Amino acid sequence: MAASTTTNPITTPPTFQPHRHYRKKDKIVVIMGATGTGKSRLSVDLATRYFPSEIINSDKMQVYKGLDITTNKISLHERQNIPHHFLGELNSQDGELTPLEFRHLAHLTISDIVSRKRTPFIVGGSNSFIYSLLVEEYNPRFDALDASNSVSSSLRYNCCFLWVDSSLPVLYEYLDKRVDEMFETGMFEELEEYFRESEELKYCVNSVSRSGLRKAIGLPEFERYFREYPAEEVESLTGKGGWDQVRRGVYEEAVRQIKENTRQLAKGQIGKIKKLRDGGWDLRRLDATATFTALMTCKNKGEDWRSVWEKQVLEPSVKIVKRFLEE
Repeated sequence: MAASTTTNPITTPPTFQPHRHYRKKDKIVVIMGATGTGKSRLSVDLATRYFPSEIINSDKMQVYKGLDITTNKISLHERQNIPHHFLGELNSQDGELTPLEFRHLAHLTISDIVSRKRTPFIVGGSNSFIYSLLVEEYNPRFDALDASNSVSSSLRYNCCFLWVDSSLPVLYEYLDKRVDEMFETGMFEELEEYFRESEELKYCVNSVSRSGLRKAIGLPEFERYFREYPAEEVESLTGKGGWDQVRRGVYEEAVRQIKENTRQLAKGQIGKIKKLRDGGWDLRRLDATATFTALMTCKNKGEDWRSVWEKQVLEPSVKIVKRFLEE
């Protein structure tokens, strides 16, 4: 009598499982890091020199139009003709872009980039946007990055994570210097124009009701200044040299608060990145401490900051991404 050919479902080989369990995930490169650590610089360096790619901004302040200096958008010149998506494209008056909306829109953009045989680079410091985009299952009512919650390590893309980091003391010093440079290149005038055109002060909007671009560091800190000294077109002609001591004190306090809040933002971002790493995300840390030290001290005995950056950050990144894309 012939042996039965009935298949026991318990012992069915795994090769007979539905094909959907073996779908090939799109490859993407994710560049993470605290504010000011050089994520945009690294993405453009990689895209222009080594890998055909396009960049998807994941900084939730930089998605909006306006306040380019205040939100530290990479300039058109610095982009070097690399396509950037969601960078200064949205009008904040139309409402705040949520992580769930970013998940949907960025996914469509990734699919489009991949269809054209290019590599999507996700670049930005808003870890809530990055998390919402990458995980297989996302619940917008659950803050996985809260200290008391757990993160998912089940991702819907094949990800290569680059984490640009620095020692906190050096990063804090560099961020303070960067704030000073932002004001030297027109941040005060940019804020002045924003407040002159905004209805915000008329209704004394407080921090609870802030949304979108109004959350950007620089606006809350200077709200008191522009409430007491309304922005006027003549302001740029008088200059700060004619200010009285009280007015200068209000200005300097606002700048001090910006520096402190920028440091706190960086510290919080690093904390969330470490939470993702501890939760199973394979983050490759790149130490940019020497680069920032070179930027501030110029004591590298013939090596400028760019050569330090290339040796400590860019070259290791190229090796990591190249190996990832060739797998």
